Amino acid sequence: MTKPVLTLFAALLASSASAQDLSKGTWIDLTHAFNSDSVYWPTANMFEQTEIFAGHTEGGYYYSSYDFASSEHGGTHLDAPVHFAEGGHSSDEIPIEQLIGPGFVIDVTRQSAEDVDYLVSAADIEAFEAEHGEIPQGAIVLLNTGRAGLYPDRETYMGTAARGQEAVADLHFPGLGVDGAELLVARGIGAVGLDTPSIDYGQSADFATHVALMTNNIAAFENVADMSALPATGSTIIAMPMKIEGGSGGPLRIIAHLP
Repeated sequence: MTKPVLTLFAALLASSASAQDLSKGTWIDLTHAFNSDSVYWPTANMFEQTEIFAGHTEGGYYYSSYDFASSEHGGTHLDAPVHFAEGGHSSDEIPIEQLIGPGFVIDVTRQSAEDVDYLVSAADIEAFEAEHGEIPQGAIVLLNTGRAGLYPDRETYMGTAARGQEAVADLHFPGLGVDGAELLVARGIGAVGLDTPSIDYGQSADFATHVALMTNNIAAFENVADMSALPATGSTIIAMPMKIEGGSGGPLRIIAHLP
């Protein structure tokens, strides 16, 4: 990490609701490990790891090396704005300040348990704000649907374990409604994430939520891991995607710090 990035990182943390001493508090990893079980869209190439060498060499030292390959969009990952917005930021162009910020976690586990195709609405966000205050500019909003506990069982997590274009029609999981997305755009958030395979719900045919966010250069985090330990407010979210030049997304390491 270069000195300018470290300086920016420190400034961003200091500008959060309260400056945090990173040597104290609790770190929470919100990332699913990548492996052969990682959840990918039914039409996407899944994660593959190939051993090149693992063992003791003739020189007497241990050495291991692997190749890996996958789609940009699978496991815990980033959707860059260009994924659904021509001319939008690609993975390498997203400003770092949009990927680090105060966390606001909206719990919709009850609604999602009652309706697998639940759409998080503007009304849900306004109800959250009535209790916790208006979501500020630059916030990172996470939607906790409770689905992370089903990962990586594709049948229960996303509605089908089948592969191929025909399987897309059988996808069922909650997502962010268009009216909710438009409200978050109006708030000027940095990014939004959730614990399902897509920011649009499983039965979406037009991906209107992606379009609403990404035409405003707001990135999405998908397949975020268990958020149950996060408070509604007070965390700092740090989301660092693979910096793929021109990429429409990529693997993401997302973590939270609690003071």
